[in-house]
Amino acid sequence: FSDLQLPVVTPECSGQPGLSRSSATSNMSQGGESTDKTRTARLRYWWKQSTSTQLNQVSASPDHKDILKAQDLSVIIKAYVLVTSLTPLRAFIHSTATVWHPPKKKHFSVKLQRFFQIFFKSSSPQQAFNNMKEAITKLLLITEVFSESSASGPNSFNQCSQCFQMLTFDIGFGTSVYPVVLEVHENFDFQDEDESNIQDQTFKEFLFEDTFKFLLSNESSTSSFIKVLQKIYGSAVSKDGTYHREDEQCLSLEEINSMITFIKELKNLGQFQLLFPSVAPEIQTLQRDLYHMVDPMRRLDSVLTVHWLLSSLLEQFQFMIEEAHTNLSEWRSKKNSRNSSQTIMKRLHPRNSSQENASPKQNVPSDFRKNHEALHYSSKTKERQCSYDKDTLSHIRQIFTSPQLDLNPQFNPKIKEYYAEVPFDMVTVKIGAEPSNCQCQVHLDEKKGPSIANYPLGLGLNKIVVLVTDDSQPSPQVVSSYKITIYREDRPSLPLFDDYMMCGFVQDCGSRIRPEESCGLQPLSREYLSAISQTVFKTCEAGDTKGQWIVPCLSCSDNRTCDWREITWQPHGCRYSVLTKPELQRCVEGRRILFIGDSTNRGMMYYLIERVNKTLQEWQKTHDVKCYHNINEGKTFISYSYYPQFWMNANQRPTFEKALEQLLQRSRPLENTDQTVLIVGGVQWLNSNHLQIIQKVLNRENLSNILVIIKSIGMGFHLPVDGIHSLSQAEVQNLWNENLVILDTAKNFGYEVVDTFVITMGRYKEFLQGKCGCHFHEVVKSNPSEESPHITMTLSRHYTLGKYFGSQSKPSQLQDYATNSRSPYHVRGPINQVYSEILLSRLC
Repeated sequence: FSDLQLPVVTPECSGQPGLSRSSATSNMSQGGESTDKTRTARLRYWWKQSTSTQLNQVSASPDHKDILKAQDLSVIIKAYVLVTSLTPLRAFIHSTATVWHPPKKKHFSVKLQRFFQIFFKSSSPQQAFNNMKEAITKLLLITEVFSESSASGPNSFNQCSQCFQMLTFDIGFGTSVYPVVLEVHENFDFQDEDESNIQDQTFKEFLFEDTFKFLLSNESSTSSFIKVLQKIYGSAVSKDGTYHREDEQCLSLEEINSMITFIKELKNLGQFQLLFPSVAPEIQTLQRDLYHMVDPMRRLDSVLTVHWLLSSLLEQFQFMIEEAHTNLSEWRSKKNSRNSSQTIMKRLHPRNSSQENASPKQNVPSDFRKNHEALHYSSKTKERQCSYDKDTLSHIRQIFTSPQLDLNPQFNPKIKEYYAEVPFDMVTVKIGAEPSNCQCQVHLDEKKGPSIANYPLGLGLNKIVVLVTDDSQPSPQVVSSYKITIYREDRPSLPLFDDYMMCGFVQDCGSRIRPEESCGLQPLSREYLSAISQTVFKTCEAGDTKGQWIVPCLSCSDNRTCDWREITWQPHGCRYSVLTKPELQRCVEGRRILFIGDSTNRGMMYYLIERVNKTLQEWQKTHDVKCYHNINEGKTFISYSYYPQFWMNANQRPTFEKALEQLLQRSRPLENTDQTVLIVGGVQWLNSNHLQIIQKVLNRENLSNILVIIKSIGMGFHLPVDGIHSLSQAEVQNLWNENLVILDTAKNFGYEVVDTFVITMGRYKEFLQGKCGCHFHEVVKSNPSEESPHITMTLSRHYTLGKYFGSQSKPSQLQDYATNSRSPYHVRGPINQVYSEILLSRLC
């Protein structure tokens, strides 16, 4: 819309009774200049009055035009808004934006919904997001009003009905949830090309791809348009197919095309979210007032009529989508049905949107699934809707989730695989399903599993299988299966800027293990930072030296400003040596290393194997005794025994003493020196009695002089998950005392220790896959073409190692190991890596 002239209300005018001459006249068309100035002043005054509690106003005289400086703002968002029609206005905002940190001109691309959840976590993230969209909508409405006002005068210009334009809004946020609109670029504005990188270019390409998918969709909308129009006018559709307004004036072809295109856009939002038209009463009132303000003679009422039509289309389209998802009253009361209706409108309603836009693969605005109250459905108390049609035998009728997941693609009984993404803070999800056929039942994960269950969501990919069984047979048979893959995002992280400060924490405020001690991020003193930065730093003498997690942040009072990729474990007053590969190989040469414990102990073993060999050639979830002879070119022997075998009946389960004896027997010959190493531990099964058994068995087997390393208990079983015992908060807090008893008893026996509880308790949300919520490692197939933040390990970062671990030469060697493309498998997990490196320091 290159010919459109819009007066800009600049910050220096906000405290004045009217626009300054320079800002008012320079942007006006020649015709009716004084009249337009008056209208603009009235509009600006009305704008100021109506938004004085919503926008950050900057009072200053016109002589101080630089009063609003970038450094007064915490962030500047570049929001990309696609306008597909100026009159009547149709505008959509892309789900991803570029966020700038003004002082250092640092930037990154991020999903808007995710950014607001992070940046305004402690206040009102959704309100801040809505405020930004409302400000953009109001400015676009003003643009339309002045465009129409100019178009009706002597200097009118023709608008292109099929044109579109991508605008870039620079939106500033300070400490308030109310934005400041700094600038509107009349094209796609990203940044200086000289400063762009590969990530920037990739983001641009995705943005353009999303835009053209949206604009050039082949989605048919004529039938939907006719249905919606019939609902608006009822019997006002004549037999000859002519559509009449209430005043019996026919719609023009241009108006009909505009409405058909709008329905098409609604059915193909993809990565865009609707800004306008809107069904929000306050926006409609603003629109009407603006038109009446600039058009007191009501010459533009026809434009308002088209706006009314589009708003009605939007409202009826939403109702149609709601009706298409059958029998909402079956699952909720009338009150809950009204709440669900509001949920259904989130995607289309600009003021109530609270979830991320759908994937481009989705063809409807949202996946309008039943909300979590549906999970209380019981076939015993409510009549089941089902069919006896054989064609439905292998289908499920619906999937229910709490919190509600945005499944991709949209649920269809014939589609068997789905994908969803959830934010970092969502650690569990309840899932249920209902079969389509009356003779069938659904089971989660296994043939006799429940139909509804609570699942833990580890970081990364989580896979849930829904089985459909035919119960009409004497022995129920599985007739089909559905797979739901849920990706849980990593902890949100902002890039590390130059003006960071260091913050430390031991426990998370979400689960206070030690209520009498502080929780969350605490600023670190200069003296502390100076002490840990010393090049001469003594080596830690024990594996349970107290310490804390350290992370760089812009502010310790706001964990949204931290670069969590740079977090490191810092023991107090000492450091753990990180061995190079040759040093580690010499350390374990000729030694026989025995592991006994659960999967967390096994994760440390695989970490050791990968560190020594620089590759991990084989991997399996061993639940028996396993021996490895190919370690360190055959110079090191490693064996492992899984304990406890919890899947067996208690009276058939081998005792710890028996399991230990069996491991020793399978690992012989063994020397009664520190060339033999026994590593014992797990999540929460270990206690002081086991340590006494170790001493008794080793004395009996004449192995009392071997090196014993005890891995203490770890965080886990803290989530309400079906099928396993979950700990109460009091029981979780009691783990601290149990851990101290284990550490003290082990050291009294002369054993080395690795305190994994103090390391895991502050990062308990960062568990990986597994029902226990206790796994901080996973073994994955290596993919050299992908860079994962987990593969570039915490200790391998130059920043962390150089500053806190002292050696400038070791990062590259450790990183070479971490990213070795020849290794078919890789152990990843930065928390497991930290306590595994401490284990190596005790071993060597």
